[in-house]
Amino acid sequence: MFEVFESTESEVRSYCRKYPVEFSKAKNAEIFSVEGERYIDFLAVAGSMNYGHNNPEIKAKIVEYLSEDHIINALDMYTQAKEEFLQTFKEKILEPRNMNYKVMCCGPTGTNAIEAALKLVRKNTGRSGVIAFSGAFHGMTMGSLSMTTDRTSREGACVPLGHVTFAPYDGTLDSIAYLKWILEDDHSGVDKPAAIFLETVQAEGGINVASVEWLREIRRICTENDILMVCDDIQVGNGRTGTFFSFERADIQPDMIILSKSISGFGMPMALLLMRPELDIFRPAEHNGTFRGNQLSFVGGTAGINYFVDHHLDDEVKRKEKIVARYIEEEILPLDSRLSYRGMGLMWGIDFGKINPAFALEAVHEGFDRHIIMEVAGRKDGVLKLMPPLTIEDEVLKEGLAIVKASIEAVLKKA
Repeated sequence: MFEVFESTESEVRSYCRKYPVEFSKAKNAEIFSVEGERYIDFLAVAGSMNYGHNNPEIKAKIVEYLSEDHIINALDMYTQAKEEFLQTFKEKILEPRNMNYKVMCCGPTGTNAIEAALKLVRKNTGRSGVIAFSGAFHGMTMGSLSMTTDRTSREGACVPLGHVTFAPYDGTLDSIAYLKWILEDDHSGVDKPAAIFLETVQAEGGINVASVEWLREIRRICTENDILMVCDDIQVGNGRTGTFFSFERADIQPDMIILSKSISGFGMPMALLLMRPELDIFRPAEHNGTFRGNQLSFVGGTAGINYFVDHHLDDEVKRKEKIVARYIEEEILPLDSRLSYRGMGLMWGIDFGKINPAFALEAVHEGFDRHIIMEVAGRKDGVLKLMPPLTIEDEVLKEGLAIVKASIEAVLKKA
């Protein structure tokens, strides 16, 4: 059945090894195989389908655009689709939050926007080094990979990855004290960095949630030391944590913000770098890309923002957050006292680290046999990651959680 994939496609493929089914259709939080088998989606295509598969309101706008022979790719030329997206983003996302950022349309992937941010923080400060955090995942191109910490990803580079100093993330050692020591001790051996890059919730790192106090302290340290604060909101932005930007809970504003994945509203390639206006010092074409003008992404992005606002998706996520947290606490944690969990919004992790990290991947396989799609994250892939579309219906969410419980039970019984 998979002959053409196995004989023709590269060995680098990964997700298909966890989910060995040929998929055909999808609707909201459900995916269907070519045979018509239904699977509940607790992965949301790595967070790129926050508004659900084939969201009818967003899809209608894209179909309408396509039906009228509008331009599809336009590099960075002026277009009506881009104008509408920028205006909508400004009026419905930035201005209500008293944010003033310039918007850079990067290449189609989040890692491209990270690369642009790395260039720009260095260009603005004249410094080459940056600080990132253990547990970080910022992408797989060379600059982004230099700030990504998992060993397997880094080994793929096959060259030294430098110009980055790693600090412990919130909850690991005394992160703030370590940062202060790096910056204040003239014998720390670390040059003053151009920027601090962070995720407010480390997704691939194991669903590590930074505290409000820690985020505010990072902002203060950056301000006092003339260091740029860059927030990677690629996976945890676009409403995933219950607010459009994941850092809103801390009442801070980074100097730069990276958005991708669900910013296109429909799972199409799109990446943005937001920056304070005075940081916008690139010369024309100093960072570019052929597909930074994907018009369908602009159309979907506009529709996605309207959907987020019109359907009060932030409030919906906070409501569903309680459903998930309560279920984990009351139904899953009692299965074994060594289990722990963490998360917020609709991003949760169940940690098997104190039992056996390998059980997390076994739970993914057990879950797939029961028709749910999940992923692992964290140290030794020991965290079972739950990340359904934000639009998932309550009954489907609860059905999925019940399957998660059954899968974990099956793994624990085998042990």
